[in-house]
Amino acid sequence: MAPRPNWKGFLKLSLVSCGVAMYPATSTSQRIRFNIINKATGNRIRNEVVDAETGDPVESEDRIKGYEVEKGEYVLLEDDELDNVALESTHTIDIDEFIPMADVDRIYLDESYYIVPQDEVAQEAFAVIREAMRKEDLAGLARVVVYRRERLLLLRPRGKGLLATTLRYKNEVRDEEAYFDDIPSTKVPADMLKLATHILESKKGKFDPAKFEDRYETALKELVKAKHAGRTVKVASESRPSNVVNLMDALRRSAKADGKADRRKSAPARRKPTSKRAPARRKVRKAS
Repeated sequence: MAPRPNWKGFLKLSLVSCGVAMYPATSTSQRIRFNIINKATGNRIRNEVVDAETGDPVESEDRIKGYEVEKGEYVLLEDDELDNVALESTHTIDIDEFIPMADVDRIYLDESYYIVPQDEVAQEAFAVIREAMRKEDLAGLARVVVYRRERLLLLRPRGKGLLATTLRYKNEVRDEEAYFDDIPSTKVPADMLKLATHILESKKGKFDPAKFEDRYETALKELVKAKHAGRTVKVASESRPSNVVNLMDALRRSAKADGKADRRKSAPARRKPTSKRAPARRKVRKAS
């Protein structure tokens, strides 16, 4: 079954535009999901929408969105009123400006989407915009309305398409100073820094998401399988590390342990000794 786009509209660069579709680049559908069950009966529990004051169920046609302007006083908004909010970004991704990726603070990055041309007519204009961005090594900043909310978009070429990442607004990112101000300024001794750097170097690698397994998800599946089969579930014991008392000693031991691990990885595999027979001596007959 082909995935359904979250959004359809136009990608616009100055006077150039093309029809595009936007698809979620990530999915959580493979994760285990639980239902809430009545422990006494084994039946699923159904959540009902009820009036907070009367406790009576409220049918879907009687529900409406409201914004609380004062305690207990709401401004009511119909769905068609929300749909009629006039924003060009409802149907158009208009690229406002282009910036180097190095200028983007990663804390602002949110969800990612794939953008593809919607039809054959759009393919040429789409390719021109994509390749111009690739050639100049620039990312585009744009806006789009998704689920009735205008979001900032960061656009980057990715393969034959574009990767769009929604950005958080400035007021959605908490000020780091509120958390970091109480951390004292600490001068790190040169010998400790050298050892810590050595440990980092010994653990350096390349990012490969295929190497990482969702161990919690795997453990959940094993738990469900064991319970379903009536097997006893073993509870894993967690060992929690404590604060280091002698930091220099811990760094030395870590560096030593990592050094041994590196030598084991780089050591050539030992060949098993093979038994070789001594070459048979040939008898030489003396001439009479």
